[in-house]
Amino acid sequence: MTWKRVATAAVLIPFVVGIVLWGSTAIMALAVGLVTLLALFEYFALGEAIGHRAYRFWTATCALLILYLQWFMQWLSTVTRWSEYGDVGYPGRLVWLLVRMYPPSEVAFFVFVLGVAAITLFTKRPLVETLPAAGISASGLLLVAFPLSYTISLHGLRTHGPLLLLFVLVVTWMGDTAAYFVGRSIGRHKLAPHLSPKKTWEGTVASFIGSLVVGFIFARFMTVPLPHLLAMAAVGNVAGQVGDLLESAYKRSAGIKDSGSILPGHGGVLDRIDALILAIPVVWYYWILIYSPQS
Repeated sequence: MTWKRVATAAVLIPFVVGIVLWGSTAIMALAVGLVTLLALFEYFALGEAIGHRAYRFWTATCALLILYLQWFMQWLSTVTRWSEYGDVGYPGRLVWLLVRMYPPSEVAFFVFVLGVAAITLFTKRPLVETLPAAGISASGLLLVAFPLSYTISLHGLRTHGPLLLLFVLVVTWMGDTAAYFVGRSIGRHKLAPHLSPKKTWEGTVASFIGSLVVGFIFARFMTVPLPHLLAMAAVGNVAGQVGDLLESAYKRSAGIKDSGSILPGHGGVLDRIDALILAIPVVWYYWILIYSPQS
């Protein structure tokens, strides 16, 4: 199993790093869109395992809408006047006005609610499925697509955007790697046996220390004070480990070991990005609310 994990990581990591560092935010948004769809459909499969069949197509459409609006907001931050937006007619002007007035997620979630109402009232789907379908669809949008959309916001930052996103990825990767090998070798005390029997406190501590090491390393490449890098590594690691346990709870609820099998040695896409789902938004808010006002 270990060699499969290493081989899969050796193939994927250079590809991901290349997109993060040298791809535009638009390309990053496309990549995040693909990952989000794969993760969402794995999440829907967990719901189906307990009889909750989601509105797959509509939820996926709204997830892509959230990602598009997040990218649009990043692009719009460089535009101050309507004349700079170009002559794209009334629909384009309407979108421009909406995202200027309301957060992208608020617009997308309202569109989602309207769609769920239409599906419920005008389709022949059994009424007994209405509440479970709405619940698993809304939770997929809220717990998977919405937090992942912060990847686009982070990458699109004018200062250190791509590097900051890479920082979060490496913090998570290093933490996962340290937890895996230390937990397997010397782990004795179970962290949360009812959620994930293999996770140990020894692995958790190793994960935290490994993430702090990443903070020291990135201090050589980023003009960000070391205390802030260490703080972001710390909160990112804690959020990532919580995200990992949260996904374990989902799988336990569904009675499934892995969310999928697309990644040899790692399981599904959701298994691979579960830590990032919380780590990326947490680091984004640290940067915006704590560091940026001082920079």
